[in-house]
Amino acid sequence: MRGVKRRTFEIIQIGKDQDIPSIAFDFFIAVVIVANLFVTLFETFSAAEPFMKLLQTVDFITMVIFGIEYSLRVWTAEYLYPEKSPAKAKLAYMRSFYGVIEMLTFLPYFLPVFFPMGLVAFRMFRVARIFRLFRINTYYDAFNVITDILNEKKDQIFSSVCIIMILMIASSLCMYSLEHDVQPDKFQNAFSGIWWSMSTLLTVGYGDIYPITSAGRMIGIFIAFLGVGTVAIPTGIISAGFVEQYTKLKTISTYSDESDIRFITLKIDEGHIWQNLPVEKIFLPPGLILAAICRGNRTIVPRGDTVLEAGDKLVIGAEGYKDEIGIKLKEIVLRERHPWVGKPIRDLDISRQTLIVMVRRGNKIIIPNGSLVLQAEDMVIMYTKRDVRDSVEISL
Repeated sequence: MRGVKRRTFEIIQIGKDQDIPSIAFDFFIAVVIVANLFVTLFETFSAAEPFMKLLQTVDFITMVIFGIEYSLRVWTAEYLYPEKSPAKAKLAYMRSFYGVIEMLTFLPYFLPVFFPMGLVAFRMFRVARIFRLFRINTYYDAFNVITDILNEKKDQIFSSVCIIMILMIASSLCMYSLEHDVQPDKFQNAFSGIWWSMSTLLTVGYGDIYPITSAGRMIGIFIAFLGVGTVAIPTGIISAGFVEQYTKLKTISTYSDESDIRFITLKIDEGHIWQNLPVEKIFLPPGLILAAICRGNRTIVPRGDTVLEAGDKLVIGAEGYKDEIGIKLKEIVLRERHPWVGKPIRDLDISRQTLIVMVRRGNKIIIPNGSLVLQAEDMVIMYTKRDVRDSVEISL
């Protein structure tokens, strides 16, 4: 059953290369969403009256499919949030943005008692579902750029919005005091002035309320000119953010200093703590980068939502070590009668100035701890200032 659940999770996620069932499921859900949206739109026309029974049937079938898909996503949520317990993973998905959207696409249909406007007001959420299908790598970076810009410029945008609000309140009170006596039906209160100032400052100009006095028109002209510059403030901030972001990316790729980068490989075996984790959830110390993922015959450029699988080989890069003095390590292969064979590292008779850095056992690299028992044919690499018999010196 656990294998079935895992495979179900892989299928209902965004399709991967060569995973035909997953890609077919994505196309199937896309067709269902389009069919549901067509029903929602077409039934608003008078020409749909003869086909109403068919439209209702299609609507019911698509709602059932949405409900089944949502149930499967809740059932397999533990693979989406592998760091959480199954119960907490299900709750985390149900509370997530897409989880709430997907629930609201079908729940009001089956529970109209709890959603009095369910069959009309909540249909807008069906449109929101389709955005999940656009999480394609081609557009993923563009969406990230927009998010990064809004996050970086949030203080400036907030300040500009505050300026707009202050100008709206000030201009509305000023216009109310000038126009209330001559247009009591239009400028009834301060809120009427706020509606006028909003439509004027934001250059919308609905024309349903406007000044007729000379002083009011002069103020209106001034506010209209001021509105052009005020609205341009957040627009300019966001535009400048795009320029800065793409300039930064170009600078990094074109003008960055060359550095000596060294790469190592790390294989994700079955049961590894990183197995089934997305790249954004793994911890790498500062200075290390995950450059590529080798999966079978494919090389994958890692992204935040790329899930690591058993058998993956991770290519990890780091800046090469630079030191004028350098480091000297010693390498020794333990033979059958070596006194270290069969002993844990903590029991070895070695100097306190000796540190065992790594143990190579066959094709495995072992980061040693005190309880590791050394075996014959182990290759031990250590840092020491003492002479070690039969050892080979390594210079870094």
